[in-house]
Amino acid sequence: MSPDELTSAIDQIAVVDTDVSRVLGDTGYPKPRNRAAGFHAFVSTVVSQQLSTKAANTIFKRVCVAVPELSPEGLLRASVEDLRGAGLSARKVEYLQGLAKATLSGEFDPDALESMDDQQAIRSIVRLRGFGVWTAKIYLMFSLGRKDIFPEDDLALVVALQHLKGLESRPKPSAALELTRTWSPNRSAGSLFLWKYYSCNVRPASSGI
Repeated sequence: MSPDELTSAIDQIAVVDTDVSRVLGDTGYPKPRNRAAGFHAFVSTVVSQQLSTKAANTIFKRVCVAVPELSPEGLLRASVEDLRGAGLSARKVEYLQGLAKATLSGEFDPDALESMDDQQAIRSIVRLRGFGVWTAKIYLMFSLGRKDIFPEDDLALVVALQHLKGLESRPKPSAALELTRTWSPNRSAGSLFLWKYYSCNVRPASSGI
């Protein structure tokens, strides 16, 4: 998604959602988050699970040193000790080895995802051990450029939505989807806006998040 496309999509959301329109001037427009697609991106996604961006980037660089050929074959040639030494947990090593084996066997084909619709692609990804719906949706948003994705299990998004809508408690995932239903077909842009809103207006006043 280009900056102009993202701005236009958020403007369209502001037309149908007065709460977004109300805070858009102070929050501003987010920047696009575009990532490469393919096996390399899935490895990066596993590395970054439950880590800050800074920590994830550091560990990913170490993984690239431990696995100079970042491919299914190269990953399976690397020893568990080398992968753990790069900073990966035992669980993440298992996830990456499972990803590599599924890709080599043809059980999972990262390149085929582009020709699938959103739900087909999500179902294909979540068959992999360690890859949930959140991970699948993030991949669709940032690597495949799908425009109508809302990761309803993302804590920052639901907290931002709670504050934006003036709710007494965090909405459940199903409620978050309903609250953003009118944003369709621009919910990926809306997600980026909520992340920025959270960073600018919610996180400084929040604790434990």
